[in-house]
Amino acid sequence: MTILPPEPNLEMLRTELSRLRAERSWSYDELASRSGLSRRTLIEIEQGRTIGTLATWHAIAHALGAPVGSLMDTLCQGHQPPTPPTP
Repeated sequence: MTILPPEPNLEMLRTELSRLRAERSWSYDELASRSGLSRRTLIEIEQGRTIGTLATWHAIAHALGAPVGSLMDTLCQGHQPPTPPTP
């Protein structure tokens, strides 16, 4: 039997990005400048029109001075990992 994990909570990931950007009072232009990403990419990620690649999130994390793991932890907010069936 295959146990599928819950869907990642992408809304929480976007919310965390928005929170960290607001905490620093950074505009999209500021984050774009610091991350090397385009303003459009950042807007599309934060507004949920695209997910972004791991490389994109890596650049965002470095620009924000936040560990990549702490950003990715938000993907699991609201659910527990699957538990294997007992034999």
